[in-house]
Amino acid sequence: MTGYRQVLAVPGMTPLLGVSLLARTAITADVMALTLFVVLGLELSYAAAGGVAAALTAGVALGGPLLGRMIDSRGLRLVLLVTVTAQVVFWLGVPVLPYGFLLVASFVAGLLMVPAQAVGRQAIAAMTTAEQRRAAFALESVQGELSYIVGPAVVILGAATVSPEVVAWGVGVAILAGGVGIAVLNPPMRAQDEADDAAAERPPRRQWLGTRMIAALTMAFGTTTLLSGVDLAIVATLREAGQVSWAAVVVVVFGVSSVIGGLIYGALTRPLPTWLLLGLLGLVTIPAGLARDWPWLCVAVVGSGLLTAPTLGTVADAVSQLAPPAVRGEVIGLQSSAQSAGFALGSPLVGVAIDLSVPAGGFATAGLAGLAAALTGYLLSRRSPAVPTNGGTRRGLTDQLPWASQADRPSIRR
Repeated sequence: MTGYRQVLAVPGMTPLLGVSLLARTAITADVMALTLFVVLGLELSYAAAGGVAAALTAGVALGGPLLGRMIDSRGLRLVLLVTVTAQVVFWLGVPVLPYGFLLVASFVAGLLMVPAQAVGRQAIAAMTTAEQRRAAFALESVQGELSYIVGPAVVILGAATVSPEVVAWGVGVAILAGGVGIAVLNPPMRAQDEADDAAAERPPRRQWLGTRMIAALTMAFGTTTLLSGVDLAIVATLREAGQVSWAAVVVVVFGVSSVIGGLIYGALTRPLPTWLLLGLLGLVTIPAGLARDWPWLCVAVVGSGLLTAPTLGTVADAVSQLAPPAVRGEVIGLQSSAQSAGFALGSPLVGVAIDLSVPAGGFATAGLAGLAAALTGYLLSRRSPAVPTNGGTRRGLTDQLPWASQADRPSIRR
């Protein structure tokens, strides 16, 4: 646990993780809040609710790189001012908007979503050393799992006991508090020794959007495709067994397993390649379809859970290390977009497989999607020339990065 103590001892790291957890928890719950408002508040169909959720998700996917580029060029606080204001206006207006306007407003709100996750990742890359970064990104992935466990559950409870309109306002207040908190902390987006690189001209995309970056983004996409599909496969399996009410228990077991796996992986001294972690995640997901009731399904998802946070954390670490300082915000925004696209694709892909076969086919499809992304990432990575290892750490990339100066070489790793 020494690595975690070192990370949390970095000035500003602990409050940043705390404040961004609040924002990410609210953002994780936003789709559920809108779904419940459309179904319970407007009394429309689940298909209509899915349209609003899809509009929000599409906006988030398109807005990630744009907001990241704006952070690179204009600074963090201006982006937070714009996005926090947009979110306050949107969530205050949700209870009074008719469905057509809500559909359009949801897309705009997605475009201008507070980039809490991307900012956290960019700050971690700037505030930590290469040796601390894996433990730091493990904590960041655990944070994401905690928000996944808590956010939707609180929204569902609030909608059931109070009203979906009040829940919408609550989500807006939480996003406001998290965004303002990040603005007050104003974490650095670049390390001190990267200031000269950041001040230089932006490198062209062809210099940094190479095969290794495409490999990392492909694996980010594949990971969330798998996870989104697993969520649906869990519900389908329990519905067939007449045990849908136990779905929340299985999801909590999955999330807690992921938290434990992330903490264990971050404490290890030797990292594993991203493609290997994702491939293992895909392999252990496939046999989960053999479970036929909720107790066995709880057991079956533990393996996938243990590998989820490590895979997400390793992807984030790889992307941040491959990104030149001057465009790190845009690159991490691309990662967020890739993950949002994966979440959007996973459910319909697995849904089709379940409709054509059985619920077990959903787990198989999700696992195979992860394996395909892992294989693609591995093959793309091998297209780049090998780099000698440096002092027993992960391979250095500096000889391949045209933006890396002599002074930067010791701190840049893959």
